[in-house]
Amino acid sequence: MSARRALVTGASGFIGAALTRRLLADGWEVHVLLRESSSDAGLPASPQLQVHRHDGGTLQLIEIIRAAAPEAVFHLASLFLAAHKPEDIERLINANLLFSTQLVEAMSVCGVRKLVNTGTSWEHYEDAAYNPVCLYAATKQAFNALLRYYVEVSGLRVVTLKLFDTYGAGDTRPKVLNLLKRVANEGTSLGMSPGEQLVDLVYIDDVLDAFMLAYQQMDAQAHPMEDYGVSSGKPLPLKDIAALYAQVSGKPLNIEWGGRPYREREVMVPWQSYRTVPGWQPKVDLAQGLALFHTA
Repeated sequence: MSARRALVTGASGFIGAALTRRLLADGWEVHVLLRESSSDAGLPASPQLQVHRHDGGTLQLIEIIRAAAPEAVFHLASLFLAAHKPEDIERLINANLLFSTQLVEAMSVCGVRKLVNTGTSWEHYEDAAYNPVCLYAATKQAFNALLRYYVEVSGLRVVTLKLFDTYGAGDTRPKVLNLLKRVANEGTSLGMSPGEQLVDLVYIDDVLDAFMLAYQQMDAQAHPMEDYGVSSGKPLPLKDIAALYAQVSGKPLNIEWGGRPYREREVMVPWQSYRTVPGWQPKVDLAQGLALFHTA
């Protein structure tokens, strides 16, 4: 019996690479789609893994999808910018709208019907049904609107997982936990906001469980488009997370709270009106996850 086939976008990123390893471990044949300039250094060597390089064209992407013939596509590729500059517009639109639309067009042409898509809790500033924190979040919602066309016309089935803050062992992204890690390891000081904003951290293994469970339930879902939040359910003030990190690492953190202002449209309270993937709940608590992150 041949292995199930998946196609993963964004496999050069932290979550995409981890999902690729998870699929391989679960016995899938995995095809990853990378830009010609993207590194594949974080991907494992496996006879069940095939890397496809996309030249930016729609027709070439159709040929890639046809050759890969995936049962499902896991779409994680995106350009994340917490705040944009005018010169970022083309990159944001190309990465988050043009490429994403090319992908589902290729799926439609090739008869691939299952898409696990990635969104962001930042589409829901102040717990609104839709209020984007930043232009990045707006592009995520815009693609969701485009997806509706393919659902109606091509019979696409979509689950969108809207991620909160993610972290894990081996995560080198320039996010707040790596700032804390650097301060702890180097004994340097850091000026931060007052630290009262609630941060919702979900460990990578739990995030991957949500992706796999979302895929497994696609055939049974009541509607062709569903979206779920992937939340710890236990957001904490940034100050408390820093204190827990200091405790777990055994190293003091020299942080000047209030040394810099909150950024514009700071998320003080994360999105609350989400639905969770049926049957999913996080297993790795924050203290355990921070210990794994710190020692990696």
